[in-house]
Amino acid sequence: MCANFQRSITNNRGMGIRLEVNGREIMAEKGETILTAIRRNGMDVPTICNLEELSPTGACRMCVVEVEGRENLVTACSFPVEEKLTIRTHSPRVLHARKTNLELLLSSHPDDCLYCERNRMCELQSLAEELNIRQRRIPSKIRSYRTDRSSPAIARDPAKCILCGRCVRVCEEIMATSTLDFAGRGNELRISTSLGMSLDDSNCTSCGQCLNACPTAALVENTRINELEPLLHDPKTFVMVQVAPQVAVSLGEMFGFRPGADMGSVLNALLRRLGFGFITGTALGADLMVLGQTEIFREMRLKEKQLPLVTSSCPAWLQYCETNLPEWVPHLSPLRSPAQITGVLMKTRFAGQAADAGKNIVSVLVTSCTAAKKEAVQTGNTLSGKPIIDLVLTTRELARLIRTSGLDPEKFRSEEGEPGTPDESAARLTAVAGGEAELAARTIYFRETGQELDPSRLQRFRIQRSFREATLEKGKYSLKIGAVSGLSNVVALLDEIRRGEKQLDLLEVMACPEGCVNGGGQPLGATGNLVRARTRAIYDQDNSAGIRTAHGNRVACGLRGEFLEKQGGETGLHLLLRSNNLYGRTGHEA
Repeated sequence: MCANFQRSITNNRGMGIRLEVNGREIMAEKGETILTAIRRNGMDVPTICNLEELSPTGACRMCVVEVEGRENLVTACSFPVEEKLTIRTHSPRVLHARKTNLELLLSSHPDDCLYCERNRMCELQSLAEELNIRQRRIPSKIRSYRTDRSSPAIARDPAKCILCGRCVRVCEEIMATSTLDFAGRGNELRISTSLGMSLDDSNCTSCGQCLNACPTAALVENTRINELEPLLHDPKTFVMVQVAPQVAVSLGEMFGFRPGADMGSVLNALLRRLGFGFITGTALGADLMVLGQTEIFREMRLKEKQLPLVTSSCPAWLQYCETNLPEWVPHLSPLRSPAQITGVLMKTRFAGQAADAGKNIVSVLVTSCTAAKKEAVQTGNTLSGKPIIDLVLTTRELARLIRTSGLDPEKFRSEEGEPGTPDESAARLTAVAGGEAELAARTIYFRETGQELDPSRLQRFRIQRSFREATLEKGKYSLKIGAVSGLSNVVALLDEIRRGEKQLDLLEVMACPEGCVNGGGQPLGATGNLVRARTRAIYDQDNSAGIRTAHGNRVACGLRGEFLEKQGGETGLHLLLRSNNLYGRTGHEA
């Protein structure tokens, strides 16, 4: 529905229509909504159910406006412009209607704002302040619901749901899972999973995009900060942490820094002050993954196995593939995710060098990926029966931990990471959609041709779109790579490949649109401009990096050889491979 709606707007572009809004004349495109027209001209009306990338519904009726000649108020987010209109966005009648609609929502909403996870970050709370609502005028019975905490990644509190439907549309239109939907009628209307199952028993991939879409605390990450805090201050515990590259370019947004500000070196200082004894980057595991992925790809080509080789570093995509697209399982890379590979190295190599004898080792991952919380507790991700990664924090949770500890990022100077771990790595590219494919292409191209790939040949591959592709040729050698993000786009692309309409050698798949920089654990309220700023920051880091390939990272290459040698050749290799019972049988021999 969303795609058809946007297409109808695009097809009618170029036909200007004059609108008079609050006495000011503006131009609108035929077919676009009143909301998009007035926003483009520097004006706005409040909304709750509307998100730019989703199909409009007008369900919340917060965006109602008065149109001259029409008896009823119309919803600006779903009313298409077809003729000249005279509009009033904040007339007494409009304000009364908005206030009444909001008071109806608040009448059945809990009053626990002080203790709420989304306090001061809640759109309902912000609207109540904007419309000067200071008391409950409409009495209503607040129903009691049980919070669903079955999922390691997501907690769902139906009592705080305002039925805006944003999570339903994200889940269906962007993530193609349709885990959440409306159920019941009238006063019994609610958001539910299929057959009312718990989230952990449903087909939820734990991508967390519903968390970013939810305007209240009806959907939040299942936090484990309370478990981590005492461990950081326990003298008998040595806490190690790895940080995903996208965290460094988004954390600053929660402390007033400009979008895309690189907090990487300052973050090292903050983490040490918090009590972490060892700090490294997930990019280390990404470089190791690319080195292994190159060998797997070359073997597939040598043995003339069916291509493309499809990445499996995104845990949300991995679960979706195993559940919904079993025919694509043989194409999946058998390697663990970068976080899991780094976690293996932390517990098998770095822990022995850094920790005092006899201390309890705890491994922590800070990432934007809520699905990593579920990945961490999967049966296959263990060493000697214990989790490879003990605790996973999102970017939002880390910001909360920093604030709780009374730390001010502006007052911290840059610090380097641990000796023997690379502070600079081309693998930071894995934070953005297309980055893993680009990184793999650089190493595969070098292994096959003996020459370094000029990164400028992939500049067009960096143009932000849901699917991107590139062909790299040298003489008779040809390498076709592709990258797709957003699970609904993944399904459409794989159908094209299955029908023979598209041919690729290597395909990167990321569940979240635009990749990990837009993950489910990132700062809330991310617009397209914010995501683009984070993406630009990652590309700027790569453009100025001294190391731009996985095979050029001597630390990663040395670690891989040393790790495999110390762990006993093939036995060590197994620790870097995804367990076959993690999500089901893979198509590769482990």
